[in-house]
Amino acid sequence: MSAEKDLVRRAKRGDISAFEDLISGYEKKVYNTAYRFFNNAEDAMDVSQEIFIKIFTSLRRFREDSSFSTWLYRIAVNTCIDFLRKKREDVFPIKEEIAMDDKIKLGFQTELPEEFVEKQETKQAIMKAISTLPEEQRICIILRDVQGFSYTEISDILSCSLGTVKSRLFRGRRALKENLKDPELFFSK
Repeated sequence: MSAEKDLVRRAKRGDISAFEDLISGYEKKVYNTAYRFFNNAEDAMDVSQEIFIKIFTSLRRFREDSSFSTWLYRIAVNTCIDFLRKKREDVFPIKEEIAMDDKIKLGFQTELPEEFVEKQETKQAIMKAISTLPEEQRICIILRDVQGFSYTEISDILSCSLGTVKSRLFRGRRALKENLKDPELFFSK
């Protein structure tokens, strides 16, 4: 039995320590996934907390016929979608914030400050372009191209066929390529 399965079974029996150990490896990835949805640190933190509360309260219903990570990310994506729908304002409000994992690292830095700023502006432009995609395409792009999930994992997370995932990614990438041709993305705030 894998260590993760053991932690799942212990957490299902109410072992809080096992639950904490189980989710500790997912905290940053869940936060980053939420951040990619909202491009806002506060919303990402709020939604991340909501996701882990849902996981804690639903864990006993986890049937273990998929991997724990697939089940967790299905809850994460659905919670992000629900939060977006509740918000009823501009999807992906772009703010001049930098995600926790994008902060300048001190010490030996190989890039010049201008290069760092240019990369940040490019990331912001890409996130703006992603925010214009239809929801289904946007979710697939975030899960595959930003978070690095496999096609099969995305299919499991979204409970749709592999062909649907591939189609959404194809259409989303094509639209993203067109959107990125707009110079306004790189100069507007």
